Amino acid sequence: MRIYIDADGCPVTKITVRIAREYGIPCTLLCDTAHCFDIPGTEVITVEKGADSVDFRLVNMLEKGDIAITQDYGLAAMCLSKGALVLHQDGRQYTAENISGLLEFRAVSKKIRRAGGRLRGNPKRTPQQDQAFEAALRGMIRELHTEDRP
Repeated sequence: MRIYIDADGCPVTKITVRIAREYGIPCTLLCDTAHCFDIPGTEVITVEKGADSVDFRLVNMLEKGDIAITQDYGLAAMCLSKGALVLHQDGRQYTAENISGLLEFRAVSKKIRRAGGRLRGNPKRTPQQDQAFEAALRGMIRELHTEDRP
């Protein structure tokens, strides 16, 4: 098991790295050249800036049973197809049951923006969101550790 973080604009990078260390799980951050991370003991992979370059690199590295952290619904769908567990930065787990609705929401939102409409942005991140994410990630790791036992 390994944890991969779509680190471009990810507010839970430090939380994820801390938890990965606690459980002894290797953690890899992927970002493009517009970002710079230097977190000792964590692998950082920087890819050329470009549409979905981080996403494709992450998906190609992913193996069944790994954990991916992302807010990108399209990336989440690709990770699910590889057999990974996928977690949103707010602690919501992406699943086969909810990903279609999320992708549809993304498509409708894109249509509204292209037509000149505006959508409300995300509100400021709260400590409760960080707590929910941490609880969800810990629960996911415990679940995977339980499945590994005979």
